[in-house]
Amino acid sequence: MSIAFAGIRHAYPERGEVLRGLDLEVGAGEIVCLLGPSGCGKTTLLRLASGLEPVQAGRIALGGQLIAEPGRDLPPEQRGVGFVFQDYALFPHLTVEENVAFGLRFVPRGQRKWRIMDALARVGLEGFASSWPHMLSGGQQQRVALARALAPRPKVLLLDEAFASLDARLREQVRDDTLHVLQQAGIATLIVTHDAEEAMFMADRIALMNAGRIEQLGTPAELYLSPATRFVATFLGEVNRLPARLRGGRAETPIGTVDPGNRLPAGGLPAEEGAAVEVLLRPEGLRVLEAPSSNLPDGGPDGGNDGGPGGGTLAEVEACRLLGATTLVHLAVPDGQGGLLHLHARLPPGVWLSRGERVSVAIDPQRAFVFPPEAS
Repeated sequence: MSIAFAGIRHAYPERGEVLRGLDLEVGAGEIVCLLGPSGCGKTTLLRLASGLEPVQAGRIALGGQLIAEPGRDLPPEQRGVGFVFQDYALFPHLTVEENVAFGLRFVPRGQRKWRIMDALARVGLEGFASSWPHMLSGGQQQRVALARALAPRPKVLLLDEAFASLDARLREQVRDDTLHVLQQAGIATLIVTHDAEEAMFMADRIALMNAGRIEQLGTPAELYLSPATRFVATFLGEVNRLPARLRGGRAETPIGTVDPGNRLPAGGLPAEEGAAVEVLLRPEGLRVLEAPSSNLPDGGPDGGNDGGPGGGTLAEVEACRLLGATTLVHLAVPDGQGGLLHLHARLPPGVWLSRGERVSVAIDPQRAFVFPPEAS
């Protein structure tokens, strides 16, 4: 069953308007992540969906049936919406089984036990029914909260920063387990997070929010590889910033040219020849083509201008750090105006470059995005 938001606006007396005409639909069985910085309205939208806040403007429909509009809000217990809070909100005086049973007050008594054990089995905690919340790890508490939300068999599931309080290693495992549970449950799910990597891992689609509006809606690949705005490009991951000029429809940078092609930003680019623009280049899109050492991967496309032994641009290695899955290389490149650009490249973990080493670099155009100059 789907949930749809149309023209949602919401304001708080102390903060002003936090949602500004938002439209969004989450399909049956779909996982959508609301991603964005703190204060952009993500949690407010969940509270409106669950009935914890009254709708001030706009409409919310569940499976095509209206559940909220100004002056008419279906009570939370009648909506069929499950909610997993950031702090899990487990009752410390109740066992795991009793916590999960809390949402089953309207289920016939004969079915409750089976529903409880089924929900705990889904999250792998069937052996902890008699335990108390304080006896569980943070990850186990999160899974109890998820089981409690799933036990009533909601039509829609809402998760608000459900992994934020876990340490990094545990967070990866718990969200992986949660993803499998949500996919098996097959219900519309809306997840709030400010973590771009988490959103890309969990979501079928991401709604990236900024100042109460959806800046871009699409699959993780669409947002990462074809950002509509500078905000989207920078929020989804690290970028190198390259000054550039438009020449013949291409952006010329100190380390090569980029053809915007069909990936024009919202609002387009300046029309005049020689106009200043900015190229945002992902670290994995900065290709290291050749160096005296022989442990570099094969070079990619020739993005070059003069000087590089592999057809690219000469750069000097400032630092090289192994980060596990990748190697992060700090590079200095002439900016064409007597100064230096300090750039980051991400290479395979087996690559190692020494400080002071000179290499040839070029641009992978699939990881480069052209935008008008940032407003001052």
